[in-house]
Amino acid sequence: MLVKTYGSAVYGVDALTITIEVNISAGNKYFMVGLPDNAVKESLQRVASAINVSGLRMPRQKIVVNLAPADIKKEGSAYDLPIAVGILAASGQIPSDKLNEFFIMGELSLDGSIQPIRGALPIAIQARKEGFKGFILPKQNVREAAIVDGLLAYGVESLTEVIGFFNGTTVLEAVSVNTKEEFLKNIGNYEHDFADVKGQENIKRALEIAAAGGHNVILIGPPGAGKTMLAKRLPTILPPLNLHEALETTKIHSVAGKLSATDALMTVRPYRSPHHTISDVALVGGGINPQPGEISLAHNGVLFLDELPEFKRTVLEVMRQPLEDRKVAIARARFSVEYPASFMLVASMNPCPCGFYNHPEKECVCAPGVVQKYLSKISGPLLDRIDLHVEVTPVNFSELASTRDAEKSNEIRQRVIKAREIQDKRFADDENLHCNAQMSPKMVRKVCQISDAGIALLKTAMERLGLSARAYDRILKVARTIADLADSETVEIEHLAESINYRSLDRQGWAG
Repeated sequence: MLVKTYGSAVYGVDALTITIEVNISAGNKYFMVGLPDNAVKESLQRVASAINVSGLRMPRQKIVVNLAPADIKKEGSAYDLPIAVGILAASGQIPSDKLNEFFIMGELSLDGSIQPIRGALPIAIQARKEGFKGFILPKQNVREAAIVDGLLAYGVESLTEVIGFFNGTTVLEAVSVNTKEEFLKNIGNYEHDFADVKGQENIKRALEIAAAGGHNVILIGPPGAGKTMLAKRLPTILPPLNLHEALETTKIHSVAGKLSATDALMTVRPYRSPHHTISDVALVGGGINPQPGEISLAHNGVLFLDELPEFKRTVLEVMRQPLEDRKVAIARARFSVEYPASFMLVASMNPCPCGFYNHPEKECVCAPGVVQKYLSKISGPLLDRIDLHVEVTPVNFSELASTRDAEKSNEIRQRVIKAREIQDKRFADDENLHCNAQMSPKMVRKVCQISDAGIALLKTAMERLGLSARAYDRILKVARTIADLADSETVEIEHLAESINYRSLDRQGWAG
């Protein structure tokens, strides 16, 4: 008897419908076809044990399982449950009349319990798109799937529950999640706050500008100056995720298996901080079975690279294209996948190996030329994609001991949101342009027009400070963001002057 059940395979952040065809006939062998990987092939032992433990029998006949379309590689253990249900239906132990109404996915344990899967959200979106009535999946993943409107999500804990459901002896309750309520419940609920930071007002100002314009930023300063503390608080002043961004971010984390059983929707911007020993594949994504990397997990949020010069040069260089394209394409011989990677890069570094170059009190003990060699670990093309270079100095005792209340993240965020609204209106005609940092050189010259006095100031700054040519566009972009924060329609001299101050690493002779 031939029976079909339905599941899905995840490629990139999207899902593809997979039909699991099971045919039982005379004979005594088991065949699995349709480009299954080892995890899928090994399902026979898990399925047989789970069926026997559930009180039914594993047929001792010829069983052929085909995963269609047969030219696409099937990976992972999530096909265990649809295969088991297909075998039971094909052998007449459960009715098959309702199988075409449901997507079924889940990994089986030997005792018949069901283990969680990856990518429940994109699979649920695909099930709704294909017109299926419901989705039967592990209970740990059910809240992910339940945020998809128009699809019944049933969370199950064992094969016995699924058998009872199709036999009509067990009633499964569909889990319902109010997407809007879930989205609003924890939005803006952050553990950290800028109110915790004593002093460092100039650095807070720089990070506010970075958040308002979506600019990448690098913090340069000695150990203990507060670089990591400040970077951790940057997501708290970014505009809240909108519903579209929240769904997009949740899909990526669902595919990577990073969502907990209690999470239905990500409502705060992600913050990723990989260690400097990370490989290039782990950073941008890939592997034998391609998975999203850290830059995709930071999509719509912040990627923080602490001690930037300590990262391997090859790791840093692979970020150059994603920083420009805001996506990463991973190509393999048979297929290619694309992951979104629109993130804010925040990096920190010591100014030299000992950490005390340009320190106001401690003396640098590095040999001549060592500082320049240390900074040269960061390539010019990567530095070219970082708009703000901010020097962080240690906080003195009087500021640390101060009892004065610092400005809260929520107050800074309101100014950032207002500046972003100005940019949304400015770039309303271009759906791929959302903030000042994304402007092309042509757009910069159109939007960032400056007066004759501003041109004279910029010319003087570039000549006296020895600023590089690449600093020109960056200065104008940042000046435009400063003007937006000031609610100014034009870029004034004071905006340019502040922007010029954020190009430390471009100054001739900065590293001796």
